[in-house]
Parts: sequence; structure tokens; C-alpha cells
Amino acid sequence: MPDFAPWDTMLKRYVNDCGQVDYAAWQSESYPELDAWLESLSVSELSTLERDEAIALLLNLYNALTIRQVLQKYPIASIRPTFLGVPNWLVFLRFFNRTVYHLNEQPLSLNGIEHGLLRARFSDPRIHFALVCASVGCPLLRTEAYEPARLAEQLTEDVRRFIGNDDKVRYDATQQTLYCSKIFQWYATDFLTVADSMPDYICQHRPELNLPERVTVQFLPYSWALNQRTSS
Repeated sequence: MPDFAPWDTMLKRYVNDCGQVDYAAWQSESYPELDAWLESLSVSELSTLERDEAIALLLNLYNALTIRQVLQKYPIASIRPTFLGVPNWLVFLRFFNRTVYHLNEQPLSLNGIEHGLLRARFSDPRIHFALVCASVGCPLLRTEAYEPARLAEQLTEDVRRFIGNDDKVRYDATQQTLYCSKIFQWYATDFLTVADSMPDYICQHRPELNLPERVTVQFLPYSWALNQRTSS
């Protein structure tokens, strides 16, 4: 099983409890360390790993590769660049679709890890609260690596932290409207494998909302601003 200790140390050093990343310090102090750790990962075959081992590896790999892509371009304000105020979608899509890693000689993109491996092999919608694409609209980046022995606990905490954040999920009782992140829209099919509806899924993790049987669901604007913090 790969050693996640170097990644764990970097997360503790450069990420705060609000999920904000000190990219400037990471870039100047530990970019080679991140690169070396990524290149040191070696797994004979994903199929040889236990389920939680494979998921932990892929979550850590996705988040680390995202950080590395940002560090290669930093300073930037967003992973979605704009030209004269218009989003450059080709560059944006390339961030997720281009090959950024080879695992056992298998070329991988961020989308390949998320859709081709995690979603295709493991039916667990909680991963959507663990994959962090370096944007404010994303889930918060943890200050620790995912570990197989604690994976269930960590993923459950990620779900509660995301759904419990009013910036991501909130209910307006006067309008009987549930406002939630577009993550619930983009991956609705995954959430509906474990719940009858989106409000039902959210209530499983935030019952204090006391949602009525009929509620309107609206999706909040998604912020692509970089999840960065300044050096202290």
C-alpha cells in the first residue's frame, strides 16, 4: 500500500481548517516534495487492493494532482481562466481531461480518476464530497490524507461538513425552497442510488432542516474562484 505520510504532512502544513490552501508557500517550499511523492507511488494493480485502500489511494491521488496542476500555473485566480471576461472553456476542460499522471503505465486524467475509476468501480456518492478541484464551490480540502482504516469515518465527516455548510445547502422555509450546490445536480444519479430524492438524501445527513414532503429544489451558483489563502 502506498505511503500517504508525505501527502498528509503537506496537507497539514499548507491547508487550514476552512479548506483554504497556501499555494504560494507550497509552491516555494514543497513543490518538489509533492512531485517526488506523486512519482514514488507504486501499485501493482488497483484490483489487488481492498476496496477502502483503492478509494483512499484514488482520492489522495486526485486531490494531489489537482494541487500540482495549480502549483504549475500559480498565481492564478481560478482554474477556469477567462479572456476578456469570457470563460475559456477549452483550457478549463483540458484541466480535467488531459493526461496528468501514469499509474502502472495507465494514463490518467482527473476525469479518468473520478469517472473512469471511482464512479465506475465504487458505488459511493460520498466521494463527491472528497474530490476537490481547487475551487471555492468544491468541498473543503481536508488537512489530512485519506487512510483506508479511517475512510468510512472521513467520508461521513466530509458529507456532514458539506451539507451542514449554509453556503452549500440551505432551506428557505418561507418559500419552501431548498437551495443546494450544483454538485447535487451534476451527480444526481449517484445520490439517487441511496435516496428517493435529493431532499431525502440531504435530510439523511441534516435532519434538523425539517423539510416538508413537497419542497422546491434550486441550485446555487458555483464559485470557480481558487480556494486559496495567503501566507501568515
